[in-house]
Amino acid sequence: MATDAAITVTSSAAAALPGPLRAFWNAFRENRGAVMGLVVVTVIIVVAVVAEVITPYNPLEQYRAFTKLPPAFVEGGNWNYILGTDALGRDMLSRLMVGARISLFIGFSVMVVSMVFGVLLGLLAARLGGLVDVVILRMMDLIMSIPSLVLAILIIAIIGPNLTNTIVAVTVVGLPKYVRLMRASAMTELTKDYVTAAKVAGVGNFRLMTVTVLPNCLAPLIVQAALGISDAILEAAGLGFLGLGAQPPTPEWGAMLADSREFITAAPWIMASPGLAILITVLSINLMGDGLRDALDPRLRRS
Repeated sequence: MATDAAITVTSSAAAALPGPLRAFWNAFRENRGAVMGLVVVTVIIVVAVVAEVITPYNPLEQYRAFTKLPPAFVEGGNWNYILGTDALGRDMLSRLMVGARISLFIGFSVMVVSMVFGVLLGLLAARLGGLVDVVILRMMDLIMSIPSLVLAILIIAIIGPNLTNTIVAVTVVGLPKYVRLMRASAMTELTKDYVTAAKVAGVGNFRLMTVTVLPNCLAPLIVQAALGISDAILEAAGLGFLGLGAQPPTPEWGAMLADSREFITAAPWIMASPGLAILITVLSINLMGDGLRDALDPRLRRS
């Protein structure tokens, strides 16, 4: 099986890792779904990085003589266009490859920005407490009280639809998860003896929170970051489907779904391709995140 092959290939490399990393990998590979997710995500990332080199056609170029061409493995298909073409004659495979770069860029950008601000606000709330804690938590509660897609649409309606603003809107929507997780983890760590010892030794607040406390809060943050990427891809695809994300002719998966919805019965492959790309990517990231959770939390490791 593909999962067995992936485990075999990576096991030899894992044997040369330092003790903690080797223990992490041994725990991670027990979840075969997570290993498969890691393999698929790695392939998608590689395709996204080298998309401009390996795409058979320009994703924006229109071949009017081959509009709505079915995939090559379906009757009436053409092997020059493996996944067929859309209503304007653009190659679907090329658009999916370039779209992977855009969707992953959105996912990783949202994750990084959300984590940076989430860690900062969470540490402030945990350390300062009082009014600062209350204000930060109430702001996060306000954001969470509004359905995520509705809030993202509201933000886009204010600042305008484009790729950059999509990242801003999805970041705001996802921020509370990082803030609340960071605050809860930091408050737990602040009650432990090693933190008390650091305070007695005269460690300042900034060093205490960033050097002493933060490293011990990273495990749940890493898991949330992995899952946050898939959430961001889904939110961005939803905005793109509504015409509020990346704008045509940008080959973003959500926008591709929106462009093809009128052909759902006449030419279903046009809509199926970006839909399956979103499904496979999000599912793979979630499987990988599940494996990270099991590997980073000793309580969840299999005996």
